[in-house]
Amino acid sequence: MATEPRPDAVIISRLPTPIGVALLATDADGVLRAFNWEDYEPQMRRWLERRYSGAAVTEGSGPDAIRRAFDAYFQGETGALEAVPWRAAGTAFQQEVWNALCSIPAGETLSYAGLAARIGRPSAIRAVGLANGANPVALVAPCHRVIGANGTLTGYGGGLARKRWLLAHEGASFRELAA
Repeated sequence: MATEPRPDAVIISRLPTPIGVALLATDADGVLRAFNWEDYEPQMRRWLERRYSGAAVTEGSGPDAIRRAFDAYFQGETGALEAVPWRAAGTAFQQEVWNALCSIPAGETLSYAGLAARIGRPSAIRAVGLANGANPVALVAPCHRVIGANGTLTGYGGGLARKRWLLAHEGASFRELAA
């Protein structure tokens, strides 16, 4: 989706899910600007302040259509988030990676190398990993669908337990590392 313009206001709404309370940050146009989990709220607020300094950040209910899409996703309609409009502040490279994440269907995974190849930059594996980790609209730009080249789970900003749940919820295959 598009990058800027900067919003004048950001509304943070809370949405209970099976894996914790989600935070949805939307602008006055009803566009998702950020997503995170309640246990990461301080980081999300710092990110919003850095990216959208001067925007009034308030608490509210957020757009019904976005809330319904997230509810539908967690109730099993794993493609429901594809219709959620989003804009995220980031570099052109980050935007390219985040848009490429949206091309990974629910139930499938891709390695960092596969994602780098998908954007035509096969040697940019580390940079792709960093952009993936900086994704502010997780789930909508599904960074949880990126796993290690050997099929194992790798980091996720919301924690590996959530990543494991999300991938299992979508029916994706992955391997657990031996303890």
